[in-house]
Amino acid sequence: MEFGHSKNFSHTEFYLIGFTDLYEYRTLLFIPFSILLVFSVTSNIALIFVIVKQRSLHSPMYVLIGCIAFVDVGVPLAVVPRMIFSFVSDVNVFPRILCLMQMWWVHYLCAFQSTILFGMAVDRLVAICLPLRYNDVMSYNNCQIASAVVVIRNTVIITAMIALVGTLTFCSSNVFYGIHCEHQLVVTIACGDTRKNYLAGMVSFCVIVISDCFGIFFSYMVIFVVIFRSAGGVSRSKAIHTCTTHLTVIAVTFFTSMVAFMSFRIQYEFAQDLRVVISLMYLLVPGVCNPLIYGIRTKEIREQLVKLLKCGKVK
Repeated sequence: MEFGHSKNFSHTEFYLIGFTDLYEYRTLLFIPFSILLVFSVTSNIALIFVIVKQRSLHSPMYVLIGCIAFVDVGVPLAVVPRMIFSFVSDVNVFPRILCLMQMWWVHYLCAFQSTILFGMAVDRLVAICLPLRYNDVMSYNNCQIASAVVVIRNTVIITAMIALVGTLTFCSSNVFYGIHCEHQLVVTIACGDTRKNYLAGMVSFCVIVISDCFGIFFSYMVIFVVIFRSAGGVSRSKAIHTCTTHLTVIAVTFFTSMVAFMSFRIQYEFAQDLRVVISLMYLLVPGVCNPLIYGIRTKEIREQLVKLLKCGKVK
């Protein structure tokens, strides 16, 4: 259909055709992705269950770990089941409204990854630098206010970004090479002027991710200055251990998300399937790695998870 004769027409369906270069093996891809999905969902649900049931884990730090686990459940469930279904059925069509809903949910949850990690950094900053005032600073009311502010910020920005995508027309093409409705991919096949959409994407990235990164960086700079100026001992070792655990989670999350973000923007010709794999990294890798990191490096969580695995009672 010629563009000049279709300016008022807009497709109501998209075709997601990721991994078609591996077409003869595409059906078999459901095996590794199903394993990753099951592991990510079950391990993170177990982590949430332990934090909810164990009263000693109801401090801000563990609540934030539970929030990260919730994100690591919600993101894969929004993407992987539909992707697996396309592998085994070869049905690649996706209604536009469902595509926009998936886009909003994935971007909304992913936006909270950096925000929650920033909250963890602030929690450690107060615990290490202001230990005598920790209960006052990290009080229930203060946490409620801070949570409301970041929820409103992220909700407004992400909803506005996706709403702008909803105003676009898709008259020349409704096919893109991917496995989920990623903002950048959908915008690239739209007709007309999409500068406002690219601007909205950059604004959301800067206001949410960059600002959170700056807060994390500043918090840990102060933390490590205080730690290495303090006398050695058990408290210092415990502080370093806790911080390195969080920094490991931060490194996994930001490395995978930044690689995916840059793969769409740097001027380099990636193989199509490689770009799809990269886009999956920040959706699946944190959900697989985070429960292992917290389970191995956090004694309180590890002990409760062992009880759960042994069918012991979590108090």
